[in-house]
Amino acid sequence: MEVNEKQLSRSKYKRERNASQKETRPSAKLSYARVSVQKACFVLDAIRGKDVQTALAILEYNPRYASSIIKKLLQSAIANAENNNGMSADKLYVAACYADKGPTMKRIRPRAQGRAYRIEKRMSNITIVLDER
Repeated sequence: MEVNEKQLSRSKYKRERNASQKETRPSAKLSYARVSVQKACFVLDAIRGKDVQTALAILEYNPRYASSIIKKLLQSAIANAENNNGMSADKLYVAACYADKGPTMKRIRPRAQGRAYRIEKRMSNITIVLDER
């Protein structure tokens, strides 16, 4: 750790460093979405890099279940950009979007001869980051 002329404590130094490196782009995150990462990524790949009007149109007519979840999340990110950052919705595009693995619900399915098969109901944490062109 470098010593500043102010002689900050370690926690104060970290707080200042993190404040200066804070992400300024508007974003929205959905935790514990009841859709697997693979299925969410199919939809996210379709909208990555597109402007928000095109992305909303793609999500509107995409038949997958994950598209309805991601559409609401994208609308939330647009609202965050307009209200919190003062950006115009016309200039926004999807800079980054990704799905991370969330917790898995484990369930049991009875099978023949007293056996039990495990069913894993997967969840994901979906994040959308916007930026201005």
